[in-house]
Amino acid sequence: MTKLKMSLLATVVAGLLSPVAHAHRTWLLPSAGQVEGEEPWVTVDAAVSENLFHLDANPVKLDGLSVVGPDGAAVAPENAFTGRLRSTFDLKLAKPGTYKVSVVAESALASYKLNGEAKRWRGSEAEMAKALPADAAEVAVTRMHNRVETFVTAGKANDIALKTTGVGLELVPLTHPSDLMAGQKASFRFLIDGKPAAGLAVSVIPGGVRHRGVLKEISPVTDAQGEFSVTWPEGGMYWVGAGFPARTAQPPATPPARRLSYSATLEVLPE
Repeated sequence: MTKLKMSLLATVVAGLLSPVAHAHRTWLLPSAGQVEGEEPWVTVDAAVSENLFHLDANPVKLDGLSVVGPDGAAVAPENAFTGRLRSTFDLKLAKPGTYKVSVVAESALASYKLNGEAKRWRGSEAEMAKALPADAAEVAVTRMHNRVETFVTAGKANDIALKTTGVGLELVPLTHPSDLMAGQKASFRFLIDGKPAAGLAVSVIPGGVRHRGVLKEISPVTDAQGEFSVTWPEGGMYWVGAGFPARTAQPPATPPARRLSYSATLEVLPE
């Protein structure tokens, strides 16, 4: 793996690994969350940035991209391209209803000692077996599962594409993503491997951070059913993110066996 690829992977994983605690956040941004017309199109940008929805860091690789259509079938994106600051692709909304766009990344982080010296390695799990020396000692591995999503509705909304997979950290919109309005409350549920994620710290941030200079972050915590609610202060694109387990000021002596993260971009319309 080249130094450039390693640097890009490290930046992307940092953004995905703990979306609440780190300044860099990973996102998918559709040109619109709700569209009308016959066979409309949207363009989706995918990036990691310090200022939400502003291109200032790195692209998200599209290896793990998938799109589920209103009938539950896979939809092929078109004109996919990865540049220096973003990836982008077009999506033809050939059928009316709601589409879910996801990028899922899985990786591994290993720490070990070699001849008494502490070492770290990061990459895909498939590469790990070859990358770690045979005489590595005190090997500890953290496996990471990171999901980034957005939702787009053409015409009348439906909920077939909103079905979760039961793997990793996932968001269930109890209020449909096409029904988000400024001044109104919306509810959601977080799941971990299909079960309610109770006590999960959530971060909700409106776009435009670069130009207003403050986050305006909303910080709900999920209840026993994994649910939380947000009353949208204004219209616009919002980033919703969470990670598990929670980050602490002092790293644990033993790295967790697994880290999960999730983020989504939601469009809130004005009243």
